[in-house]
Amino acid sequence: MSKIIVMMGAPGVGKGTQARLLAEKCGYPQISTGDILREMAHADTPLGREIKARQAAGQLVSDEVLASVILTRASQPDCKNGYVLDGFPRTLAQIRMLEKLAEQQDKEIRLIKVVVPCESLMKRLTGRRNCTRCGEIYNIYLRPPKREGVCDLDGAPLAQRSDDKAETVGARLEAYERSTAPVIDYYRQSGRLIEVNGERPVDEVFRDIYAKVEGC
Repeated sequence: MSKIIVMMGAPGVGKGTQARLLAEKCGYPQISTGDILREMAHADTPLGREIKARQAAGQLVSDEVLASVILTRASQPDCKNGYVLDGFPRTLAQIRMLEKLAEQQDKEIRLIKVVVPCESLMKRLTGRRNCTRCGEIYNIYLRPPKREGVCDLDGAPLAQRSDDKAETVGARLEAYERSTAPVIDYYRQSGRLIEVNGERPVDEVFRDIYAKVEGC
């Protein structure tokens, strides 16, 4: 049976990187709600402006919006053999939607939770800086640029995303823990939760995930 692999973890744990590596290894598409929503937030539409305002305040978008995004993307032909979800489900309502979708598509769900302590996440997120030209990502604590505030690759200035500021990060982490606790409990009780330590090197975390998910 093909799989829906759900990658979960608080903002900054590296689940996006692990989702990408797993998708490449398995030949699955990666469906990142964060990437899709950020793209939608750039659109000058009522929905885009609503999403942008919620992200800036560290709030999660509604179940209805996320459900629509997932249903549309997961119905594409490239998802037939399986796919990796990054950032969904986050609520019990979203679980119900995903369980129904998995049944319709004849797929089994495996949930992987990447775990990193809160103090480490604060450094990962508040220290993050993005190149305003090429998008390269740095961290002033963990991976600083050679020159402060300037991209090593093209010399363009670095900027901090509004949702990476300390007050917003705190709100994001609290909202994540509050909203996803029932999701984690649900999959733990059903025996489909896989937890991995995300503080190790990326390749080591990936090997652990791939072994525990039992391949593709």
